[in-house]
Amino acid sequence: MWHKLCSLVLPMLLVSCITSQPYPTTTPLSAPINPPSMRPPQVGQQWVYQVRNVFNQELVDIVTETVVSLKPQIRIERASQKLGRLPDEIQDSWGYVVQDPQWNPAQRFQDALPLWPEKLTQGWSGFYRTRYQIPNNSNASYYWGLVSKALQWERISVPAGQFTVLKYHHENPYFESNDVFRVGNYREEDIWLSPEIGRWVVRRSFGRYITQGVYWSNAYWEDYLEWELISWK
Repeated sequence: MWHKLCSLVLPMLLVSCITSQPYPTTTPLSAPINPPSMRPPQVGQQWVYQVRNVFNQELVDIVTETVVSLKPQIRIERASQKLGRLPDEIQDSWGYVVQDPQWNPAQRFQDALPLWPEKLTQGWSGFYRTRYQIPNNSNASYYWGLVSKALQWERISVPAGQFTVLKYHHENPYFESNDVFRVGNYREEDIWLSPEIGRWVVRRSFGRYITQGVYWSNAYWEDYLEWELISWK
């Protein structure tokens, strides 16, 4: 009963704190009769993003992501203008990630998870469960759940140009953290995916967590960041 109550109340508590934050301006589009295919990966493909703090719009970094190998796994090398080399993104097959560096620390999944909706159709949804480890630490694993839903097709403008995108939503409710002091964890993202470029043009994510004695109304914030595409090839 408690879990069901939390599943209803928690998102409302968190959303109530952030609804004033502006989202990217987009134009809704009719769903295509034949959904487009994702651009296949090739070595040398590259995406460059500016990363901003959503609360104050401060530019916090520029990150470059480059496909460096396709076999035996797809490896995307990542470099930060501020921090230098970042953990790689590793996909088992195109769109199915086994090492995801989006959150800190990076996560190594026992089962590959979809980075974007398995069907690029409005209204599609999926739920996945697996466990993850922290890279270079195989002594422990942690529960991870993913709720994925494709919302709608839109047209969006970013510094890299105008794109037709599928907006989708990811949630990670009640996952286990490698930080033993956290007793509750929640993350979510809105992502604007461009099949034309084989990646997202905007990715907006935040996380919140509580420790012993802290209620969700006073939950701590992880970073609330927006990644916006400034160039690609």
